[in-house]
Amino acid sequence: MKMLQRILALYLSTWLLFAPGVINAQTNQSAGESAPQVVNQTPEELQQLVAPIALYPDALVSQVLAAATYPTEIVEADRWVQDHPNLKGKDLANAVDQQSWDPSIKALTQFPSVLANLDKNLAWTSALGEAYVNQSEAVMDAVQVMRARAQASGNLKSNEQEKVVTEEKTIVIEPADPEVVYVPAYDPWVVYGAPVVVWSGWYPYPGLYVDGPGISFGVGFGIGFFAGFGWGWHGWGCDWGHRTVIYNHNTFISNSKTFYGHGGHQGFHDFGAARGYEGFHNSGGERGHEGSHGFEAGRGNEASRGGDVRGNEFHGGAAERSSSEAHAEAGKHSSAFGGYDHGGTTRSYSDRGFSSLHSGGGFHGGGFHR
Repeated sequence: MKMLQRILALYLSTWLLFAPGVINAQTNQSAGESAPQVVNQTPEELQQLVAPIALYPDALVSQVLAAATYPTEIVEADRWVQDHPNLKGKDLANAVDQQSWDPSIKALTQFPSVLANLDKNLAWTSALGEAYVNQSEAVMDAVQVMRARAQASGNLKSNEQEKVVTEEKTIVIEPADPEVVYVPAYDPWVVYGAPVVVWSGWYPYPGLYVDGPGISFGVGFGIGFFAGFGWGWHGWGCDWGHRTVIYNHNTFISNSKTFYGHGGHQGFHDFGAARGYEGFHNSGGERGHEGSHGFEAGRGNEASRGGDVRGNEFHGGAAERSSSEAHAEAGKHSSAFGGYDHGGTTRSYSDRGFSSLHSGGGFHGGGFHR
């Protein structure tokens, strides 16, 4: 009997010694089999993706790229701003500071039209965020390529609103007045000279879009009230040498759980379910494009279907889409984008922003060097 007990004890101790390694190996193998590899986007695709923001001032570009990695916080912040229309200046800054959002999201509350555009074009925003998570250097390169194209076409130059400086091969855009920021309005598909194919499912937002090849500026945004907070304007920038976004003199690292990059899971979790937007539950093949419309419909935003946008003067819908599609047709003949068509390859590319939707997924917040 004692011998049997000793044998049993020896067996158990041996099993306990080696079992963790076996379990970990099995777990790692299972995880490796279930996690698809990230598909990197081509330089042309990235140039198309950054076209709507490439001509923004450097600090605003950095805020948008960082914020795009937190799509659910963009939705939440935009709704919050809409629900607090009377908060202005110092009161707005103090109220925003109390929120749990990532600093990049807080920073964009200074520019409500930019924040609203990211919310309205959520499929594009999410694709932009995913691209920055997985290909940050290539995204920054794409911004410079598009700036060079706009400059060569005569549409990007210094004026009363902004200062454009070329340092070797790097084009830097800064406010002419360090205390007032003007957001340029332009058609991202024609301002760069040779037409760029419209990003499938992208819609113009009032105040940020003008019909024609030029750039215009509206009313400037005073940033003084936000200067006292770490997430304010002066904490952001672009490190073009290392091709990264910077925040408070450090490289920005997104802590968002939305995207899994660098060889891990591609796409983002189903934040439609997390936010209660039934329109997001779309299991069809056209997940990205149609799913985004489902999200818009679920929110009650008729903009993407051709209705008014939150009570302002934009009535663009079908008319704007026909104009955009005309640009896309012209873009087919561009050597840089000749391989794309508005309904085929371009759409499959845009679907990447909505690939791999998982019910029950969640989001969490968080993040930079000059």
